[in-house]
Amino acid sequence: MVEAVIWDFGGVLTSSPFDAFARFEAERGLPIDIIRRTNAANHFENAWAKFERAEVDLDTFDELFAAESRALGAEVRGKDVLPLLSGDLRPEMVEALRRVKQSFKTGCITNNLPANAIGSASGRTLYVAEVMALFDHVIESAKIGLRKPDPKIYRMMTETLGVDPNNCVYLDDLGVNLKPAREMGMTTIKVTSADQAIAELEAATGLTLR
Repeated sequence: MVEAVIWDFGGVLTSSPFDAFARFEAERGLPIDIIRRTNAANHFENAWAKFERAEVDLDTFDELFAAESRALGAEVRGKDVLPLLSGDLRPEMVEALRRVKQSFKTGCITNNLPANAIGSASGRTLYVAEVMALFDHVIESAKIGLRKPDPKIYRMMTETLGVDPNNCVYLDDLGVNLKPAREMGMTTIKVTSADQAIAELEAATGLTLR
């Protein structure tokens, strides 16, 4: 029995930033996947983790990310990476969320950046108010100083929604963030495309979502 569907935001309800990372690397002749490898190295305590928990400011993040990427073979400034994060909303995923909301509780757990960190650099905000209003509860890492994959952040969501983790579906585009949810008993969906994710979500919920 499904009680709630819990969503990641970037890379799930929006297109993945990984495509933008790849274009940036190709345009500058950087090693393939240098940005993703920098993000993945020491992922609990690296520059990205500290910034998403709002433990460092923008300038410090910029310097730390540059040093970490340098250690992996090529310097990338943190400030150059931030504008690459703003994916486009996936309308079919937003429609699926709308339909899910009619039958189940909805939550969003997002590892995000301190307010205005991207700001003028991207010309838009990642968080679209109309979409965020579809969630019964939203947890943002930068506001609580805790980020995925820390198991506590998932427990906070299920406790706030008043649901059993065994009766939850969780969608994320990163396997490392799905693991704790799965270990808690949630049904997990790794989002690689909108079509694939919606098909799996339909199977998990029994709903028609398109």
